Amino acid sequence: MHQNLLPKEGETYYYEGFFEPVESDTFFQKLKEEIDWKQEPIRIFGQWRMQPRLTALYGNPDVPYTYSRLEMKASPFTPTLELIRSRLSAFCDAEFTHVLLNLYRDGSDSMGWHRDNEASLGKFPVIASVSLGDTREFQLRHYRDKKQKIKVPLTHGSLLVMKGPTQTHWEHQIPKTAKEVGERINLTFRVIQA
Repeated sequence: MHQNLLPKEGETYYYEGFFEPVESDTFFQKLKEEIDWKQEPIRIFGQWRMQPRLTALYGNPDVPYTYSRLEMKASPFTPTLELIRSRLSAFCDAEFTHVLLNLYRDGSDSMGWHRDNEASLGKFPVIASVSLGDTREFQLRHYRDKKQKIKVPLTHGSLLVMKGPTQTHWEHQIPKTAKEVGERINLTFRVIQA
């Protein structure tokens, strides 16, 4: 059993090399080509800005996903996404309905501090996050005690699973970096309720 990364009020587990290197390379290439990547506007502190990354949503087309006042309509799972989903659903014992994909093109692409705590995800969501491509630093910090911070380098083919009350008590981000980094695709599988 892997060790919980969080000292309190949540569960987060990291599995380096969850997917084999060759398999991870194949997934990366297929997703880069198959996914209908878009750059969408998002509302941040009352202002509309373009997200600093490319995104896509796949899963049940009848159930949209809304965050930061952006409603995304899902495209049906591709065979590649269905393969990854089936592996993760069995491993996490969760019937994932959707996957939100992010393509970070370089170190200037990022994701700011946030919690995946939308009502449509339920009280204690299970979120399975797969990283493909160049390593980026993932940061967690306690929502009330901002000094409590954890950093995890998310490597090619790795899996990070957040569950329990994590989204209530912890927020997370992928910060910008001045380091020379290449492209990274992140897939966050989740159960979205209608």
